[in-house]
Amino acid sequence: MNEDRAPLLRVATYNVHGCVGMDRQRSEARIAEVVASLSADLVALQELDFGRTRSAGVDQARLIAEQLGWEQIFLPAVQNGSEQYGNAIISRYPLRLARAVELPGEGSWYCREKRIAMWTVAETEMGPVQVINTHFALGRAERFLQAKFLTEAFADVPPEEPLLLLGDFNSLPGSRAIAHLRAHLRSVRALLRATGPCPTFPTRFPAVAVDHIFVNEALEPVAFRVPQTPLARIASDHYPLLADFRKSVR
Repeated sequence: MNEDRAPLLRVATYNVHGCVGMDRQRSEARIAEVVASLSADLVALQELDFGRTRSAGVDQARLIAEQLGWEQIFLPAVQNGSEQYGNAIISRYPLRLARAVELPGEGSWYCREKRIAMWTVAETEMGPVQVINTHFALGRAERFLQAKFLTEAFADVPPEEPLLLLGDFNSLPGSRAIAHLRAHLRSVRALLRATGPCPTFPTRFPAVAVDHIFVNEALEPVAFRVPQTPLARIASDHYPLLADFRKSVR
Protein backbone atom coordinates (compact mmCIF):
# COMPACT_ATOMS: atom_id res chain seq x y z
CA MET A 1 0.00 0.00 0.00
CA ASN A 2 1.21 3.51 -0.88
CA GLU A 3 1.70 5.19 2.51
CA ASP A 4 0.70 8.56 1.06
CA ARG A 5 -2.72 7.09 0.21
CA ALA A 6 -3.19 5.04 3.36
CA PRO A 7 -5.98 6.44 5.53
CA LEU A 8 -4.89 8.53 8.49
CA LEU A 9 -6.61 8.46 11.85
CA ARG A 10 -6.33 11.63 13.93
CA VAL A 11 -7.15 11.29 17.61
CA ALA A 12 -6.93 13.55 20.64
CA THR A 13 -7.29 13.42 24.39
CA TYR A 14 -8.67 16.49 26.15
CA ASN A 15 -9.46 17.13 29.81
CA VAL A 16 -12.20 19.77 29.52
CA HIS A 17 -12.50 20.70 33.24
CA GLY A 18 -16.30 20.51 33.25
CA CYS A 19 -16.24 22.93 30.29
CA VAL A 20 -15.27 25.70 32.72
CA GLY A 21 -12.51 27.83 31.28
CA MET A 22 -9.77 29.90 32.80
CA ASP A 23 -12.16 32.86 32.70
CA ARG A 24 -14.45 30.83 35.03
CA GLN A 25 -17.15 30.70 32.37
CA ARG A 26 -18.78 27.39 31.46
CA SER A 27 -19.14 26.84 27.73
CA GLU A 28 -19.73 23.53 25.98
CA ALA A 29 -19.83 25.45 22.69
CA ARG A 30 -16.31 26.75 23.25
CA ILE A 31 -14.99 23.25 23.93
CA ALA A 32 -16.66 22.09 20.70
CA GLU A 33 -14.89 24.93 18.86
CA VAL A 34 -11.53 23.77 20.19
CA VAL A 35 -12.31 20.20 19.10
CA ALA A 36 -13.41 21.38 15.65
CA SER A 37 -10.11 23.24 15.23
CA LEU A 38 -8.20 19.98 15.72
CA SER A 39 -9.64 18.35 12.56
CA ALA A 40 -9.65 15.12 14.57
CA ASP A 41 -11.62 11.94 13.90
CA LEU A 42 -12.25 11.02 17.52
CA VAL A 43 -11.53 12.64 20.86
CA ALA A 44 -11.37 11.24 24.38
CA LEU A 45 -12.80 13.75 26.87
CA GLN A 46 -12.38 13.77 30.64
CA GLU A 47 -14.22 15.67 33.42
CA LEU A 48 -17.71 16.04 32.00
CA ASP A 49 -21.02 16.60 33.79
CA PHE A 50 -24.40 15.03 33.13
CA GLY A 51 -27.48 16.39 34.88
CA ARG A 52 -25.48 18.29 37.51
CA THR A 53 -26.82 21.45 39.12
CA ARG A 54 -23.48 23.22 38.74
CA SER A 55 -23.74 22.76 34.94
CA ALA A 56 -27.41 23.72 34.62
CA GLY A 57 -28.39 20.05 34.37
CA VAL A 58 -27.11 19.63 30.81
CA ASP A 59 -25.54 16.59 29.15
CA GLN A 60 -22.18 18.13 28.26
CA ALA A 61 -20.92 15.32 26.04
CA ARG A 62 -24.13 15.37 24.01
CA LEU A 63 -24.01 19.17 23.55
CA ILE A 64 -20.40 19.05 22.34
CA ALA A 65 -21.06 16.14 19.98
CA GLU A 66 -24.23 17.71 18.58
CA GLN A 67 -22.43 20.94 17.73
CA LEU A 68 -19.88 18.88 15.79
CA GLY A 69 -22.43 16.51 14.24
CA TRP A 70 -20.58 13.57 15.82
CA GLU A 71 -21.48 10.49 17.82
CA GLN A 72 -20.78 10.30 21.55
CA ILE A 73 -20.68 7.85 24.43
CA PHE A 74 -20.56 9.14 28.01
CA LEU A 75 -19.70 6.98 31.01
CA PRO A 76 -20.07 8.19 34.60
CA ALA A 77 -17.29 7.66 37.11
CA VAL A 78 -19.21 9.28 39.97
CA GLN A 79 -22.98 9.31 40.54
CA ASN A 80 -24.91 11.19 43.19
CA GLY A 81 -28.60 10.62 42.63
CA SER A 82 -29.35 11.81 39.11
CA GLU A 83 -26.13 13.81 38.90
CA GLN A 84 -23.21 12.20 37.06
CA TYR A 85 -19.57 13.06 36.38
CA GLY A 86 -17.22 11.16 34.11
CA ASN A 87 -15.62 10.76 30.70
CA ALA A 88 -16.73 10.49 27.08
CA ILE A 89 -15.53 9.61 23.63
CA ILE A 90 -16.84 11.65 20.71
CA SER A 91 -16.28 10.56 17.13
CA ARG A 92 -17.11 11.34 13.52
CA TYR A 93 -17.17 7.54 13.05
CA PRO A 94 -19.72 5.06 14.44
CA LEU A 95 -18.98 4.08 18.05
CA ARG A 96 -20.03 1.31 20.37
CA LEU A 97 -19.23 0.70 24.02
CA ALA A 98 -17.36 -2.56 24.47
CA ARG A 99 -16.56 -2.50 28.20
CA ALA A 100 -16.90 -0.25 31.23
CA VAL A 101 -14.24 -0.79 33.88
CA GLU A 102 -13.93 0.63 37.38
CA LEU A 103 -10.27 1.11 38.27
CA PRO A 104 -8.85 0.02 41.65
CA GLY A 105 -8.35 2.49 44.46
CA GLU A 106 -10.51 4.62 46.70
CA GLY A 107 -8.82 7.93 46.07
CA SER A 108 -6.52 10.00 48.23
CA TRP A 109 -7.74 11.67 51.42
CA TYR A 110 -7.87 14.97 49.51
CA CYS A 111 -9.75 13.53 46.52
CA ARG A 112 -12.15 10.64 47.11
CA GLU A 113 -13.12 9.99 43.53
CA LYS A 114 -13.77 6.78 41.62
CA ARG A 115 -11.80 6.31 38.43
CA ILE A 116 -12.93 4.42 35.34
CA ALA A 117 -11.81 3.31 31.91
CA MET A 118 -14.26 3.26 29.03
CA TRP A 119 -13.47 0.85 26.21
CA THR A 120 -15.09 1.59 22.85
CA VAL A 121 -14.77 0.40 19.27
CA ALA A 122 -14.73 3.00 16.47
CA GLU A 123 -15.55 1.84 12.94
CA THR A 124 -12.98 3.92 11.03
CA GLU A 125 -11.81 4.01 7.42
CA MET A 126 -8.95 1.69 8.40
CA GLY A 127 -11.37 -0.73 10.07
CA PRO A 128 -12.34 -1.24 13.72
CA VAL A 129 -10.10 0.52 16.25
CA GLN A 130 -10.34 -0.20 19.96
CA VAL A 131 -10.17 3.02 21.97
CA ILE A 132 -9.76 3.16 25.76
CA ASN A 133 -10.28 6.49 27.54
CA THR A 134 -9.30 6.92 31.18
CA HIS A 135 -8.51 9.43 33.91
CA PHE A 136 -6.10 8.23 36.59
CA ALA A 137 -6.09 9.15 40.27
CA LEU A 138 -3.90 11.74 41.98
CA GLY A 139 -1.92 9.41 44.28
CA ARG A 140 1.26 7.83 42.86
CA ALA A 141 0.68 4.37 44.34
CA GLU A 142 -2.90 4.36 43.15
CA ARG A 143 -1.92 5.37 39.63
CA PHE A 144 0.54 2.49 39.46
CA LEU A 145 -2.19 0.05 40.53
CA GLN A 146 -4.46 1.46 37.86
CA ALA A 147 -1.78 1.10 35.19
CA LYS A 148 -1.24 -2.55 36.16
CA PHE A 149 -4.98 -3.20 36.11
CA LEU A 150 -5.36 -1.75 32.63
CA THR A 151 -2.46 -3.69 31.13
CA GLU A 152 -4.06 -6.89 32.42
CA ALA A 153 -7.41 -5.82 30.94
CA PHE A 154 -6.10 -5.43 27.39
CA ALA A 155 -3.50 -8.21 27.53
CA ASP A 156 -5.65 -10.52 25.37
CA VAL A 157 -6.12 -8.03 22.51
CA PRO A 158 -4.51 -9.60 19.41
CA PRO A 159 -1.50 -7.56 18.24
CA GLU A 160 -2.98 -7.16 14.76
CA GLU A 161 -6.07 -5.35 16.14
CA PRO A 162 -5.49 -1.57 16.47
CA LEU A 163 -5.64 -0.40 20.09
CA LEU A 164 -5.38 3.12 21.50
CA LEU A 165 -5.16 4.02 25.18
CA LEU A 166 -5.46 7.70 25.92
CA GLY A 167 -6.47 10.10 28.64
CA ASP A 168 -5.34 12.20 31.57
CA PHE A 169 -2.99 9.95 33.54
CA ASN A 170 -1.99 12.59 36.11
CA SER A 171 1.51 11.17 35.56
CA LEU A 172 4.72 12.55 34.12
CA PRO A 173 6.49 10.65 31.31
CA GLY A 174 9.14 9.35 33.72
CA SER A 175 6.70 8.14 36.36
CA ARG A 176 6.31 4.54 37.49
CA ALA A 177 2.78 4.30 36.09
CA ILE A 178 3.83 5.50 32.63
CA ALA A 179 6.89 3.23 32.64
CA HIS A 180 4.60 0.27 33.32
CA LEU A 181 2.26 1.21 30.47
CA ARG A 182 5.23 1.67 28.14
CA ALA A 183 6.31 -1.90 28.87
CA HIS A 184 3.08 -3.04 27.18
CA LEU A 185 2.21 -0.29 24.71
CA ARG A 186 4.11 2.38 22.82
CA SER A 187 3.94 5.98 24.00
CA VAL A 188 3.48 8.53 21.22
CA ARG A 189 5.50 11.02 23.27
CA ALA A 190 8.43 8.59 23.42
CA LEU A 191 8.27 7.58 19.76
CA LEU A 192 8.03 10.97 18.07
CA ARG A 193 9.46 14.44 18.35
CA ALA A 194 6.66 16.88 19.08
CA THR A 195 5.70 19.65 16.69
CA GLY A 196 6.14 22.58 19.05
CA PRO A 197 5.82 22.60 22.87
CA CYS A 198 4.30 19.46 24.38
CA PRO A 199 3.27 20.17 28.02
CA THR A 200 -0.51 20.04 28.41
CA PHE A 201 -1.10 21.45 31.91
CA PRO A 202 -1.86 24.06 33.11
CA THR A 203 -2.88 26.17 30.15
CA ARG A 204 -1.85 29.49 31.75
CA PHE A 205 1.75 28.33 32.22
CA PRO A 206 2.08 24.89 30.61
CA ALA A 207 4.75 23.02 32.52
CA VAL A 208 3.89 19.32 32.75
CA ALA A 209 2.92 16.51 30.38
CA VAL A 210 0.21 14.50 32.14
CA ASP A 211 -1.99 13.68 29.14
CA HIS A 212 -0.80 10.73 27.07
CA ILE A 213 -1.60 8.55 24.06
CA PHE A 214 -0.43 4.93 23.83
CA VAL A 215 -0.79 2.55 20.90
CA ASN A 216 -0.08 -1.07 20.06
CA GLU A 217 1.96 -2.17 17.05
CA ALA A 218 -1.06 -2.37 14.75
CA LEU A 219 -0.98 1.44 14.43
CA GLU A 220 1.98 3.55 13.41
CA PRO A 221 2.14 7.08 14.85
CA VAL A 222 3.27 9.66 12.30
CA ALA A 223 2.87 12.98 14.16
CA PHE A 224 1.78 14.51 17.44
CA ARG A 225 1.40 17.99 18.87
CA VAL A 226 -0.22 20.06 21.59
CA PRO A 227 -2.27 22.82 19.93
CA GLN A 228 -1.63 25.73 22.28
CA THR A 229 -4.04 28.10 20.57
CA PRO A 230 -5.49 31.23 22.21
CA LEU A 231 -8.93 29.60 22.34
CA ALA A 232 -7.60 26.38 23.90
CA ARG A 233 -5.68 28.43 26.45
CA ILE A 234 -8.94 29.85 27.80
CA ALA A 235 -11.39 26.97 27.25
CA SER A 236 -9.99 24.54 29.88
CA ASP A 237 -7.07 24.10 32.28
CA HIS A 238 -5.59 21.42 29.97
CA TYR A 239 -4.53 21.66 26.35
CA PRO A 240 -5.56 18.80 24.04
CA LEU A 241 -2.95 16.29 22.93
CA LEU A 242 -3.30 15.35 19.25
CA ALA A 243 -1.77 12.48 17.24
CA ASP A 244 -2.00 11.04 13.72
CA PHE A 245 -1.78 7.31 12.92
CA ARG A 246 -1.58 4.98 9.97
CA LYS A 247 -2.30 1.28 10.09
CA SER A 248 0.95 -0.62 10.32
CA VAL A 249 2.00 -2.63 7.27
CA ARG A 250 3.12 -6.13 8.21
